[in-house]
Amino acid sequence: MKGSCIQANLTHLAPKSCMQVSPQMAVSAKTPTIASCRSELPNSLHHNCMSKTIKFSISSRTYILSLKKNHEISVVSTDSMDTRDPNSVICDLCLSGNLEQALIQLNTMKELRLTVDEETFISLVDLCERKRAEPEGCQVYSLITNSTTHLSIRLGNSLLSMFVRLRNLVDAWYVFGKMSERDLFSWNVLIGGYAKAGYFDEALNLYHRMLWDGLRPDVYTFPSVLRTCGAVPDLVRGREVHVHVLRFGFQSDIDVNNSLITMYAKCGDVYSARLVFDKMPVKDRISWNAMISGYFENDECFQGLKLFLNMLDYLVVPDLRTMTSVISACEFSGDERLGKAVHGYATKHDFGKDVSISNSLIQLYSSVGAWEEAENVFTRIVSKDVVSWTSMISGYENNGLPEKAVEVYEKMEIEGVLPDEITIASVLSACASLGRLDLGVKLHEFAKRTGLLKYVIVTNALIDLYSKCKLIDKALEVFQRIPNKNVISWTSIILGLRINNRNVEALTFFRRMKANVIPNSITLISALSACGRIGALMAGKEIHAYALRTGLGFDGFLPNALLDMYVRCGRMDIAWNQFNSHEKDIASWNTLLTGYAERGQGEDAIELFNKMVKSGLKPDAITFISLLCACGRSGMVANGLDYFNNMTANYGISPNVKHYACVVDLLGRAGKLEEAHWFVKKMPIQADQAIWGALLNACRIHKQVELGEIAAQHILKMDESESVGYYSLLCNFYADIGKWDEVGRVKRLMREKGVTIDPGCSWVEVKGSIHAFLSGDRSHPQEREISAILDGFYEKMEEEEVGLDEVDSSKSEILCGHSERLAIGFGLINTAPGMPIRRPTFNKQATPQSRDTPLPSSYEDSNRQPQRPGTFAATRMARDIGAHLLTSATQD
Repeated sequence: MKGSCIQANLTHLAPKSCMQVSPQMAVSAKTPTIASCRSELPNSLHHNCMSKTIKFSISSRTYILSLKKNHEISVVSTDSMDTRDPNSVICDLCLSGNLEQALIQLNTMKELRLTVDEETFISLVDLCERKRAEPEGCQVYSLITNSTTHLSIRLGNSLLSMFVRLRNLVDAWYVFGKMSERDLFSWNVLIGGYAKAGYFDEALNLYHRMLWDGLRPDVYTFPSVLRTCGAVPDLVRGREVHVHVLRFGFQSDIDVNNSLITMYAKCGDVYSARLVFDKMPVKDRISWNAMISGYFENDECFQGLKLFLNMLDYLVVPDLRTMTSVISACEFSGDERLGKAVHGYATKHDFGKDVSISNSLIQLYSSVGAWEEAENVFTRIVSKDVVSWTSMISGYENNGLPEKAVEVYEKMEIEGVLPDEITIASVLSACASLGRLDLGVKLHEFAKRTGLLKYVIVTNALIDLYSKCKLIDKALEVFQRIPNKNVISWTSIILGLRINNRNVEALTFFRRMKANVIPNSITLISALSACGRIGALMAGKEIHAYALRTGLGFDGFLPNALLDMYVRCGRMDIAWNQFNSHEKDIASWNTLLTGYAERGQGEDAIELFNKMVKSGLKPDAITFISLLCACGRSGMVANGLDYFNNMTANYGISPNVKHYACVVDLLGRAGKLEEAHWFVKKMPIQADQAIWGALLNACRIHKQVELGEIAAQHILKMDESESVGYYSLLCNFYADIGKWDEVGRVKRLMREKGVTIDPGCSWVEVKGSIHAFLSGDRSHPQEREISAILDGFYEKMEEEEVGLDEVDSSKSEILCGHSERLAIGFGLINTAPGMPIRRPTFNKQATPQSRDTPLPSSYEDSNRQPQRPGTFAATRMARDIGAHLLTSATQD
């Protein structure tokens, strides 16, 4: 029969009204024709036309005829086929892991409308679970739902386990509800599924429903429920579950006890966790790991390290998790010696070969500044992963070595290792420190291509980069595209606006932030800095009140930020109260000293310095910068020179270039120009632009043309700085002595270097609102009223015979175009008589130095003590006589 194949027309087997036989049927047979065996066919063949399949035997061979929809008969010989039950065939295929063939067989049974056993479905579901085959599992589930209305416990549990493993909790819940009966396994599977997916409340509710149904928890129930309580964290419900553990007699089970330790540690109750640990009759490595990690997670590193040593005494061999936790604890505690000891233990017991241990060691050594050890560990890693590279990059960047961070990243690129979001953020931060805009833009494009911009840590680093590279509009563009802005995003853009001198916008963003995100202390510090720069006293007071309400008033650097804001706003009385309201550090004393220095209150500054020394606090370099500046502005030359000469001998502080600039300014203000020049020539360090600028400004004030030209030539020879303040000073000096060709030369040099003088900008706060004015800007709605009141002051100045010391400027340019006077005029118009007008000035070209350096004598110090009514200063320092008159008239 296997040797020949014949075609047989079986149309005569049944009436035409019942069936038709396909002419393509092939039947394997030994006999030349099937017709000769017609007598052996069952009689029912001629009568049962509704049958879907016909099974008959010929010469000990079995044949199956299936009636298709077009009433054709296909005849298949089972001589070479498996004659076992199809359900058994599918089960065997599932055991061998052949899911594809099992599904083919299942579909064949479906077509033949054969009954599929429950055991077959269970085998298929289990195989889909093992293979994580979600589409195939859903296909089998669809067949199950079509064939039955209620699920048995075994089949329902299999489906529950599959759907939970596939994280399809919707169908898992549907299966759970469709089960006619449920056992403890059903509840455990669903509780564990909800817990792993993060639906902690649902998991705990299911646990309580299980208890109400009268089921007794087992060793599998409690670990899932306890992990859920720890993840919330919910100590109250965790203690309740602990009571259940004791009630049902599982207090000796090691897995349950390990889960109890973890739960208490996650909930912050390390004491209870240790009680459970100590009462355990038997402890395994997981028990020790859970307790040690619990100590570390709750910042009790010493206890955790002590327990680690006890673990070694009990001859319990730690695993990778234990060693990683211990190394991280050493990093947190900053104990390099202990870290090296743990490193030695890890190397001795072959843990050092694991890349995760090496990465932890790199982070440990980087945190304590041990770069050689970190580099040695990094070099010995055979297969460096992205974490290894990132650990080195972030370590360099966090410790002020951005050049090395970029260098390591470039090596990482050569090795072909793709960076992750933390790598990109660390390198972007290094680029921001170095001003490497080129590499930063390249990383921005890479993040776009690879989808890393979805990580807020990357976008925050981009905001910082563009802000520090003076591309604040680009930073704003990145910020606006962040879908879910966190507190760091808001803080970064507020700080970016502040350092780009867009302080009003910074405060606007701060107000917008409070409507969406709760600020932290760093946010408040950035906003207070903006308030101080523009003299927004009322806004600063609001932030101070907010800090006190939210408990942040004494957090970190915030007390000093508040002190700095009040000093910058000219309220030394409030600043003094703030100074006395919190624990003082060196920054507190320096801030108040700077305030006295800026106001020329040398005697107060010296008195404060003496108090600081008596308190036992050692002054630093910034302290003496403020002290020397205060002496210079008060004309206390002898005191200033004495402090300068004794700062090394008495306090161990070597003077730097800023201190020398202070001395030059001190001598120059007093008119001792030759001494100042001699001092510059005898300095042990090379003079920079700040020093020559101080000398030039003194020469301008005292009309010392020859020495001034010497200082000017030194400034022009130096290319390391392109501060607009020096060019402005040079232009004014040459204009004063009538050398207009030199003025033109300086301006051409500025154009060649791309240096532009931005218009001066001044702010005034009226009724809690901040108003900004640019020099020469006539677009303000009240411009006419402001010009009228300033004209009145011009007439008053003429009556008092006060001259205007302005070079090549008309009356209109002097009075109506100056930003400071515009601000004061606006304040006079919009405030009641007798109200104080505080007008701190921000003028970009006013001074090239930072705040902790001496200011040129000609700097219009808005925070200086106002002159008495009716008196006018004769020096260049008080050339803005109208502003002084207004300030003194409204002094509170």
